[in-house]
Amino acid sequence: MEDPAFASALRAAFPASALAGCSTAGEITGDGVTDGTCTVTALRFDKSAVRVAEAVTATLGESGEAGAALGTALSAPHPAGPLAGVLLFGRGVDINGSALIEGLTGRIPAGVPVSGGLAGDGGAFKRTLVLGPSGLSDRAAVAVGLYGEALRFRHGSFGGWEPFGPARKVTRATGNILLELDGEPALNIYKRYLGDYAKDLPASGLLFPFELLNENHSAIGLIRTILGIDEEAGSLILAGTVEEGFYLRLMHASTDSLVDGAEQAAEACGPQGDGQEGDAVALLVSCVGRKLVMGDRVDEEVEAVAERLPAGTVLTGFYSYGEISPMHGLADCKLHNQTMTVALLTES
Repeated sequence: MEDPAFASALRAAFPASALAGCSTAGEITGDGVTDGTCTVTALRFDKSAVRVAEAVTATLGESGEAGAALGTALSAPHPAGPLAGVLLFGRGVDINGSALIEGLTGRIPAGVPVSGGLAGDGGAFKRTLVLGPSGLSDRAAVAVGLYGEALRFRHGSFGGWEPFGPARKVTRATGNILLELDGEPALNIYKRYLGDYAKDLPASGLLFPFELLNENHSAIGLIRTILGIDEEAGSLILAGTVEEGFYLRLMHASTDSLVDGAEQAAEACGPQGDGQEGDAVALLVSCVGRKLVMGDRVDEEVEAVAERLPAGTVLTGFYSYGEISPMHGLADCKLHNQTMTVALLTES
């Protein structure tokens, strides 16, 4: 992707199209999962229109501002009609994905669904790339606004992970930096639970994410992946925000349970219309941690989604460092980790 000819070749192939995309930790198509490839999906709408916005996230603390800039750009009136949905792609490292989303959703009309994901770099967690109107950047976030009354935007997001061990109270945290659990350095507690896996941190953290619980120890439907560690501070760097006073519990998974979760994500897209809809495209964004757990069986979760979507649906997507989707049954958009998310687009 970093070859200067890459973006130029795409522009030459699609001179009148809006370009948006990112580097990945694995590519998803109707043929399954691949690595080290470039996949391109071209969409053409009969009645709807698109607008692409981009913003720079030079530092972790600028994530919210970048999201607000994207939301402001997309909320401007469009002759095609109201904003019906947003596809969001952000850098995968040195970003607060939760803040990026909150910044964007705070500037667009309430109830507009947002789906997408954070870029990957094959599991290295060092440098990711985002493609937008200005070309490729390792500091960018790009949002695609979809406009018009005819657009139908359905979504689903599920995990399939199982909790284990006691719930631990978040006693000190700043944004997505988890400093203490139950008054003890978070890294110390995490290493005790991981045992032999601890020597492979932070990579092994993808296999043991946290489930977020509220003050009553009830699950709130969010999972947080460990993206990095700070040995000196004894802290964990998470893919999304955590709040002091909430609780965290470790999770693990099997391939079968993750495939079941992917099925539920597809089923959550709901009834497939009254027969008056035409072509459909599904954007699948799944977590790199799921890919590591499933190994050679990773294609199974893509197959499970395809079987539950309308016949002929075009599949595209990628393995990410954070999935972006509305909460199940709600329009409220959040950053998810360790989930399969599906955004199904059709026109009436």
